[in-house]
Amino acid sequence: MMYQHGGDIYSHPGYLDFSANINFLGPPASVLEAVQAAVPEMIHYPQAGNQRLCRAIAKLEQVGEEQVICGNGAAEVIFSLVLAEKPKKALIFAPSFQEYEQALRSAGCEIVYEYLRPEDNFQLKEIPAKLDDSIDMVFFCNPNNPTGILTEGIMMKKLLERCKETETLLAVDECFMDFVPMNGQRHASVKKFLKISDHLILIKAFTKSFAIPGLRLGYGVIRNAGVLKRMEAVTQPWNVSVLAQEAGIAAAEEEFFLEKTRQAVTEEKQFLLEQLAFLEDKKRFFIDIYGHAANFIFFRSVSGLGQELIKDKILIRDCSNFPGLCEGWYRLAVRSRSENEYFIESLKRIEYWKAEEEHE
Repeated sequence: MMYQHGGDIYSHPGYLDFSANINFLGPPASVLEAVQAAVPEMIHYPQAGNQRLCRAIAKLEQVGEEQVICGNGAAEVIFSLVLAEKPKKALIFAPSFQEYEQALRSAGCEIVYEYLRPEDNFQLKEIPAKLDDSIDMVFFCNPNNPTGILTEGIMMKKLLERCKETETLLAVDECFMDFVPMNGQRHASVKKFLKISDHLILIKAFTKSFAIPGLRLGYGVIRNAGVLKRMEAVTQPWNVSVLAQEAGIAAAEEEFFLEKTRQAVTEEKQFLLEQLAFLEDKKRFFIDIYGHAANFIFFRSVSGLGQELIKDKILIRDCSNFPGLCEGWYRLAVRSRSENEYFIESLKRIEYWKAEEEHE
């Protein structure tokens, strides 16, 4: 099964892409320079085991080098984890990143869904009773994609404690955590539990925050040496290219760039939120905003909005194919001021409006 994703610029060349949540600042200069400098090295195989890259990531995340595993994007880490552990039954919170389901189904795993609901603002209010001894693995995305909701540390700790009680492996995807202000990260990230938990794996990527999705580079951090060894055993050799390894090593040194990114995203996101609220007040059309903890905004609006925006060569993410969602749910990436202004002007040109009652 091929899932629909954002970022399909190949079918829409020249379109303004708000459908993929990539850092609008682009890659930092150091990363571009590292990639360019590594081009002549493409005649060699990449370093097997990614030792230099693992060392750089370990320094960035303040963990042991032996706790890091690298992948061809976070998706490969997810698939390697499932292939290594072969869970018989897993719990997924929905709506969320669809590769969890795809990876689990590829291993013949039974999937149990816990649906996050709009009436709860898509927040996890309590640990579900269905998370019992029969569940071998849980996937949880924080901040969640596509809902943009950040789950606080207290709830994450409760989730981890339940997984410890039930002997369940908890995979926490924090690929969008770098866009959250540092104070929010300290409260929400599970990284602080890595030193004490054998039931936790943290999954991250350079893809979104460093704007290098085309290079494919993700990683996992885990204390459980047995799980890590099994993941390494099912990971293909030379899975991270020469260029991606050098990009990651350079990116791991760019903490100032991440802070610059958070400031820029916060400013542009506030602009979009204010403009969208203004349009709703003016009754241009119905729009109901939900989560926006990362570099995107999750909202509900009129059906067919994406097709209307395509007329102005704008792509947004139609979220109707996420489990737990239906037509009328969308995800909007935060981009530069000029691009955001063009998007708002396009909304103003849309001539129809449907009342909220029609979409409840």
